[in-house]
Amino acid sequence: MSERIEALTEQLGEIGADAIYIVDEINVRYLTGFSGDSSSLLVTPSGAVMLSDGRYKEQLDEECPGLPYEIKSPSQRADEFVAGVLSGSGAAKIAIESNCMTVASFNAIKSKLDGIEWVDTSDIVLRQRMIKDTEEIEVLRSSIRINERALQSVLAKLGPDWTEMEVAYELESTIRRLGATGFSFNPIIGAGPGGAKPHYSPDHTVIGDHPTLLVDWGTNLGGYASDLTRCFHFGNPPAKFESAYQAVLDSQLAAIEAIRPGASARDVDQAARLVLKKAGLDEYFVHGLGHGVGLQIHESPRLSGVSEDILQPGMVITVEPGVYFEGEFGIRIEDDVLVTDEGNEVLSGFPKGLADCHLIL
Repeated sequence: MSERIEALTEQLGEIGADAIYIVDEINVRYLTGFSGDSSSLLVTPSGAVMLSDGRYKEQLDEECPGLPYEIKSPSQRADEFVAGVLSGSGAAKIAIESNCMTVASFNAIKSKLDGIEWVDTSDIVLRQRMIKDTEEIEVLRSSIRINERALQSVLAKLGPDWTEMEVAYELESTIRRLGATGFSFNPIIGAGPGGAKPHYSPDHTVIGDHPTLLVDWGTNLGGYASDLTRCFHFGNPPAKFESAYQAVLDSQLAAIEAIRPGASARDVDQAARLVLKKAGLDEYFVHGLGHGVGLQIHESPRLSGVSEDILQPGMVITVEPGVYFEGEFGIRIEDDVLVTDEGNEVLSGFPKGLADCHLIL
């Protein structure tokens, strides 16, 4: 973890700051490995110090050995405690995460510190998190494997009388039995018309009452999130299902082929849209192509028509084109893809051919 803090300190000169105060709990975890909450981090050229309270002293010793920390006493106000630590650092220019800190908390700290110049920054750690190191990539691989194994297990026992919510419950239970924390987001289990809503919540709809099923699910393992989507049909699907499914699959494969270091995220998004446009389905693709995954299910970079991101080795991104027919069904195919030095590696291997999506209940 010290390498991540060191990489952050090297950027202080670029933003014109003597120190940076990290309040986003995900960023604190990324930099230190601390999995608790209610804690922040002050980073200076000479190192870092954690700001926490007595509830987490033992946890800090276990998870962050060697990392200095300051513990707030029960009688101290939070703003006074933070102001004291910041003042004691001797920093004259302190950067803050302006997208995470509330105006109220900032003003409370600021009022107790005279002569400090505040530097506004919002994405310095987020940019660092975009590039995954070897350890992060291996955790993501394991998260994806559990995700895939869990769905395979559930599909093997699926029955026509199962509801969408029962599928979700069984999927989460299996994920936990396989050693993960649970879902990385609330899953989308959409039978028939439910699958036509890109951010649908499963309910008591019986899956056997509809010919199609969309499953968008993810696993949280060691704090890291995987994110996959597959679609299935039972018996005879709607007449346009097969042609639309193949178009979405071709769209995804075209986008994956375009992923390489130096590629524009906008161009990758466009590669997918061109395939769907040729199939006459572009109007049914109503969201961006994908996003980064890591400690959060949605991270930078973004794959969309307005993204300014450039792909770099170490980025892990989703590629998830989809088409949605209101009141009928939806089709989305999603994989997690690593940008490599040579091009890309699809980290997920769950079958996705047209023949693979036929289920017998």
